[in-house]
Amino acid sequence: MVRVTTPGVRLLPNAITVLALCAGLSAVQFALTHNYGMAIASIGIAAVLDSLDGRIARLLDATSKMGAELDSLSDGISFGVAPALVLYVWQPGADKTGWVASLIFAVCMILRLARFNTLLDDTEQPPYANEFFVGVPAPAGGLLAMLPLIVTMHFGTGWWSSEYVTWAWMVAIAALSISRIPTLSLKTAKAPPKAIAPLLVIVGILAAAIIQFPLVALAIALILYLAHIPYSVYRHRWLAAHPEAWAVPPRERRAIRRARSPRRLGLRPPLRRRVAGAMRAVRLPRNGAEYPRMSRTVARENAENGDGQHPRRRSWRRIGIRPRTRDRD
Repeated sequence: MVRVTTPGVRLLPNAITVLALCAGLSAVQFALTHNYGMAIASIGIAAVLDSLDGRIARLLDATSKMGAELDSLSDGISFGVAPALVLYVWQPGADKTGWVASLIFAVCMILRLARFNTLLDDTEQPPYANEFFVGVPAPAGGLLAMLPLIVTMHFGTGWWSSEYVTWAWMVAIAALSISRIPTLSLKTAKAPPKAIAPLLVIVGILAAAIIQFPLVALAIALILYLAHIPYSVYRHRWLAAHPEAWAVPPRERRAIRRARSPRRLGLRPPLRRRVAGAMRAVRLPRNGAEYPRMSRTVARENAENGDGQHPRRRSWRRIGIRPRTRDRD
């Protein structure tokens, strides 16, 4: 069946992209009027719209080369230029150091988007590459850069609102954006039918938290996003080392992971702790051979015997085993 799309429907994804661009630019205007709450909200709205335009374009079969280029340019302004200018205006004593940090952040975001466009045409990537982003994506990077401002808006001024902390944080997020660290992509995530109802409940709880405590909810979400990066790196390395799990669903991947674990194979890890009350094992000689390690007392007794043989009588002192002491009242 051939899907027929009208010109108005094909225009919808590009219109959403333009709205995201307007929201990102509006954040700068709100920052100039010292309305930082609306500046944060504008960048958040731009991130939501950016996540919708591509999905709607694929659902409507309205993808185009112009839409892809427009989306990249919009992301560069909304999540690269706008957060840098908002933070630069927010700091009252912003100097040359702050401007340099803002430039570094904007340039790194543009470079990250340019690399993303080049990776779209790369056909030599493994099948599991679609499940990851290379570096922190632009919407997440733009919101992460705003974390000092978000925390200050809710908790007040502190060490997190210092100029040098803000500039160092911006440079760190910029480095994460252009790095090769893999981060999980939600584009290929699929929810099983049994999990739809619990996920809808979680979405309702998140919506209530965002309405009642918007800044705290956003800060917690950003911190959790940073916390997921080690797991993403582990998952990427595990998939790279197990080609048999590339084309299987998540349930079968979990089965493969469990089957290859040491516990499933019957291997026990070595004991590293000593059990209380256990005696230390001593290797006994065979066929009258000498001990590999002989104490001074045993060596002196052997010398007195003259034959170099161990005495027939073996006490616990010579063997090296301590008797078990009994507790006295």
